[in-house]
Amino acid sequence: QVQLVESGGGLVQAGGSLRLSCAASGRTFSSYAMGWFRQAPGKEREFVAGISRSGGSTYYADSVKGRFTISRANAKNTVLLEMNTLKPEDTAVYYCTAAKTAYSGTYRNEYDYWGQGTQVTVSS
Repeated sequence: QVQLVESGGGLVQAGGSLRLSCAASGRTFSSYAMGWFRQAPGKEREFVAGISRSGGSTYYADSVKGRFTISRANAKNTVLLEMNTLKPEDTAVYYCTAAKTAYSGTYRNEYDYWGQGTQVTVSS
């Protein structure tokens, strides 16, 4: 079992940056692949970025590639999402998620644990 708590959301102007942080409980954080999803009002929750158990592999949705960076610090039980050149269409609730595998994919049902989410609002 792992509990996830996101932080770092807020309001930012288009072109700005935010860094989201996800703190995980438990001593087995390094056993999980981690990911970030987001959900905008009236839309389905969508994959944003993922990182393997070791941190050696990362993958991104096409819509954020080149602008967002996911990283993890297993010694600190933390995963980060650095978001640059933000656009109004990035506005959503962002969720941290964990999968009990070495690598995980882009589908919601591949993940086992979810945080409560943090709101990101990008103004034009």
